[in-house]
Amino acid sequence: MSEAAVNNDDMLLEVNGLTKHFMLKADVYSKLAGEKAQTLKAVDGIDFHIHKGEVLGLVGESGCGKSTTARLITRLIEPTSGEVSLKGEDLLAFNRDKMQDVRKEIQLVFQDPYSSLNPRKTIMQMLSRPLEIHGLADNWKEKRERVLELLGYVGLGIEHIDRYPHEFSGGQRQRIAIARALSVNPELVIGDEPVSALDVSIQAQILNLFRDLQEQFDLTYLFIAHDLSVIRHISDRVAVMYVGKIVETGTAAELFSEPIHPYTKALLAAVPEADPTKAPPKLTLKGEVSTPIDPPPGCRLCSRCPIETPICSQETPVLQDKGAGRFVACHNV
Repeated sequence: MSEAAVNNDDMLLEVNGLTKHFMLKADVYSKLAGEKAQTLKAVDGIDFHIHKGEVLGLVGESGCGKSTTARLITRLIEPTSGEVSLKGEDLLAFNRDKMQDVRKEIQLVFQDPYSSLNPRKTIMQMLSRPLEIHGLADNWKEKRERVLELLGYVGLGIEHIDRYPHEFSGGQRQRIAIARALSVNPELVIGDEPVSALDVSIQAQILNLFRDLQEQFDLTYLFIAHDLSVIRHISDRVAVMYVGKIVETGTAAELFSEPIHPYTKALLAAVPEADPTKAPPKLTLKGEVSTPIDPPPGCRLCSRCPIETPICSQETPVLQDKGAGRFVACHNV
């Protein structure tokens, strides 16, 4: 039974076997040496689901495929294979026009507020553009009223409406990006590390804003981060990703208190401890992060894992149902 196969009437998003492989062309010297093109398996057959109104945190090290997953769901890039269903409809079967309509339901807040906003456009121009594209305002007066309403939701006001992005701080820019995502009344908002570029004090403000907006508009979030404290603060459930694979999912409370997969345990053990009298972490991984370029068969973690057995290097583990909403991909747990 795959994690995405869970059946429920309030299911909003289901992802099953989602895969994205990039072909890496060999350079001239590699070709002369007889080397073949390589395949980078950025996302390699992942399963997860999100219920309406919940927050799923997707956590993992940089380069594990989290941001690629966000872009695959929104079809900013096309998957190699797999299924993405929104309220039971297959998003990958939609043509360009139909997908544009669906994007009203799914919005993406990018990581860097300095590059995600057009420096040549005022806030009024940026926030009114989605309204024009989707026909949500008939005239300039309606657009301006709606933009002011959106700014109010994120703690900004009329004095900001005609300014340009360079006139705002990083936290204010991210508030504007969130307002832009809300402009089309989405059901699912994907936050692609939306607080990682901000100061710690500002991170807390933006996280609280996400929570307040979720309650106000009954939003559903896929929240991507590599900071475990951020994921713990905002998530109802958590999916842990390693080198293109999801290795464990479960409720935030269970996963942080009783992790099962050795990679999840190592992630939690690596969190800095404020108390110097506490013993060092009992579980650490050896070696370097595995490469997603032409990975060998078997578990991606096996060369680093403290509980590795011969089967680990031969067969790829799949997510197994451990009961009570826990799914783990490991041969030895």
